[in-house]
Amino acid sequence: MVILNEWLIFSLILFGIWLILLILKKGVRKEMLLASIITMLFGLTEPLFVPEYWNPPSLFNLAAKTGFDIESLIFSFAIGGIGAVLYEFIFKSKHVKMNRKEIHSRRHKYHLLSLISPIIVFAPLFIFTSLNPIYSASIAMLIGGISTMFCRPDLKKKIFFSGILFLCLYFLFFLSFNIIYPNAVDSFWNISALTGILILGVPLEELIFAFTFGMLWSSYYEHLKWFKLIKDE
Repeated sequence: MVILNEWLIFSLILFGIWLILLILKKGVRKEMLLASIITMLFGLTEPLFVPEYWNPPSLFNLAAKTGFDIESLIFSFAIGGIGAVLYEFIFKSKHVKMNRKEIHSRRHKYHLLSLISPIIVFAPLFIFTSLNPIYSASIAMLIGGISTMFCRPDLKKKIFFSGILFLCLYFLFFLSFNIIYPNAVDSFWNISALTGILILGVPLEELIFAFTFGMLWSSYYEHLKWFKLIKDE
């Protein structure tokens, strides 16, 4: 018998939000699916964060036993799609393919470097510093988002506002979660290894993660596939 733990419920509700966006915004389904599938792979990095950042309950107690868990795959899949299309959903935008002249602009000389910059930043921070992995990940995502702004200034608005939008959605979601499970943060997060700052019961680190993730992941599809955004009339 499968017992629904807090981490699984947290992830499934986010997946429910993902489904709602998928149903309501037909024009972004391809983007959502691609972003979600790619992001789901990052769920396999959970051993980097357990137990240094947190130690969540998991199906079959996998997180405690191996560092890996099924919930992280569901969570990563859901936030990947949500983070990628939330801007289009709110601001009614659609994709248009960039022309050859735009693609070969001098500014795009560092296109590939910009795309892989989060990995380039995260790896040395994780290996050579004593920073908690959540800080290394957030710094890497912030740098990735900023580098994309320089490479693709046409996406600046989407990158910045996506960070804000995903932060707001995640914060409201976390507040609701805390109402249902008021002891979850104290039980599962390694607060002693973090700043200890809670905003209405939500760890500051979770909010930093949400903002930087929203910034980074919102533009990856356009950046990778050479799309620009226009208003969807």
